[in-house]
Amino acid sequence: MPPLLDPNDLYAADRPNALSPVVKDFPSRVYVPNTESDTVSVIDPATYKVIETIPVGEQPQHVVPSWDMKTLWVNNDRGHTLTPIDPATGKKGKTVDVHDPYNLYFTPDGKYAVVMASMDRELVFRDAHTMKRMKTEHVNCLGVNHADFSPDGRYFIVSCEFSGELLKVDTARMKVIGQQKLPFDGAMPQDVKISSDGRTWYVADMMADGVWVLDGDKFTEPWLMPTGKGAHGLYVSRDSKSLYISNRGEGSISVLDLLSRKLVKKWELPDGGSPDMGGVSADGKVLWLSGRYNSEVYAIDTTDGHQIARIKVGDGPHGLAVYPQPGRYSLGHTGIFR
Repeated sequence: MPPLLDPNDLYAADRPNALSPVVKDFPSRVYVPNTESDTVSVIDPATYKVIETIPVGEQPQHVVPSWDMKTLWVNNDRGHTLTPIDPATGKKGKTVDVHDPYNLYFTPDGKYAVVMASMDRELVFRDAHTMKRMKTEHVNCLGVNHADFSPDGRYFIVSCEFSGELLKVDTARMKVIGQQKLPFDGAMPQDVKISSDGRTWYVADMMADGVWVLDGDKFTEPWLMPTGKGAHGLYVSRDSKSLYISNRGEGSISVLDLLSRKLVKKWELPDGGSPDMGGVSADGKVLWLSGRYNSEVYAIDTTDGHQIARIKVGDGPHGLAVYPQPGRYSLGHTGIFR
């Protein structure tokens, strides 16, 4: 994998507007997969308006930037396809047959895509470009969905939504090397994110109403930090100092100071809502989140948490991608860049 720019900051390449030559000329857009409408709404962040609606496959869950950042992959889970979108033109390409692509990640060396085949109970390692199946790792948990990678890329941690478990996976061996049940009855872990210093892992849990705090190297039992009802998405600020936590069940966003590991703010959406998955704008000034149960998208000012815009989209908006974003390569999901 490419060496870290700063061994003490995994996100040092993600500074405001530090766009790589690969993406610097792409138009700024927000791509919103609507799971119940089988479409992707395209928002112009300059006007906060939907400028196009792209038909895709059945039940699109996430829009995922490829490792080389040249393609956006729409994960059509029930349609068992990936729809590529060219971020330079905004046009979709030829669909690729991939079974049960609930979510998609990329190994840090850029060699493999890792398909989170939730219903199939598999981690499927595929060629990152052709999507040809290379290895399948069956998992003994239910609902694999989100992940993040260690600083050296040697392992990644995966959440299992429907059985309340975490997996630790050896990247090179493509093999599960650890598994644990979360210490909460009815736990439903969601997004996974490693801290900027690479020492602490956070896992959102929509039923435990908070984030689990974990030592990934030791993979010992985590402790729970309450944040709000329905904790769901996790996003790092452009200065690597804060973690934004969307609380889908109560229409709020908690802000965690990564250095002190303390919650410092909570932003409430006016008129409520269901903030879910999303990303941070290239300049770091706006947090974009889908409103999963309200057919809308929220644009939130990261300086004070006020709502800038509330935009109607299709039904069931989920893992939206803000694009382009700073960084040298993508590890997947809605944009984990290093």
